Amino acid sequence: QVQLVESGGGLVQAGGSLRLSCAASGRIFSTHRAAWFRQAPGKEREFVAAITPSGSTNYTDSVKGRFAIPTDNAKNTVVLQMYSLKPEKTAVYSCAAPNRATWLPITGRSDYQYWGGGTQVTVSL
Repeated sequence: QVQLVESGGGLVQAGGSLRLSCAASGRIFSTHRAAWFRQAPGKEREFVAAITPSGSTNYTDSVKGRFAIPTDNAKNTVVLQMYSLKPEKTAVYSCAAPNRATWLPITGRSDYQYWGGGTQVTVSL
């Protein structure tokens, strides 16, 4: 059973930065893409960014240029670097992995079967 554990969340002022990490119990990220989702209060969980084992990344439009997934992660860890945070980015951030290897840029919640418990990110004014 794959286990994913996020860390690095917290309280940050608007304009600040945070670095989230997701550690997998095995080497799933060596063969399967890793994704970050977030769920704001009262809203549905939405795709944020993903990285493939080869280092290709894709981001939702609202975070392009401000969020980044480094490509030099350890094989069982994925990082989400967030810059210039805004209060509307307050949410629980979760990492996820699919149960199959695919090169498709999958972004739907149902495309991912393994989920971490999430880490709270709160951006204050």
